[in-house]
Amino acid sequence: MKLVKGIGILFLILSLSFFFRLTEAQEKRGVRKGDEKRPGVETGFGLTRSNQPIDITSDTVEANQKQNTVTFKGNVVAKQEDTTLYANTLVIIYDGNTKKMKEVIATGNVKIVQLERRATSQKATFQQDENRVVLDGEAVVREGENVIRGERVIFYVDEERTVVEGGKGSRVTTHITPTSKEERKK
Repeated sequence: MKLVKGIGILFLILSLSFFFRLTEAQEKRGVRKGDEKRPGVETGFGLTRSNQPIDITSDTVEANQKQNTVTFKGNVVAKQEDTTLYANTLVIIYDGNTKKMKEVIATGNVKIVQLERRATSQKATFQQDENRVVLDGEAVVREGENVIRGERVIFYVDEERTVVEGGKGSRVTTHITPTSKEERKK
């Protein structure tokens, strides 16, 4: 029994180490212009941006080898460089053969903070192979005083494109604050 428990703990540690590095596809992508001095930084939002480590705290963590998942529950905080994610639950899905991270799903009171950009939703999915972030359920994205709301927000990281969708019976709302003359001169 102790051997099985020891193997489970070892697998949990190995699973977490796989979570801390991004897939090879992301490593092959180049850095954007202006970020040449900051290796590993890419465009995007959330945990798809960098090959830097991710620090995670939670009340509990469980690895399930049969389902190829690692689940963090209770007051989850995941931090990578200038991005911090808060959620009730964070599930990491990895490929059983290659052990590479495929998807990260945050649910329950999701909040993502990155410098002046903040996003909230009920669910956030970070799709590693597609390099896409999807916010579902009362999604709100704020940057400075600018705000956009919809039922779903999709960030296509490689394309540097965002799509916001309204839900059934609701529309997308946007609040844009123009910059002042002084700010435009900078």
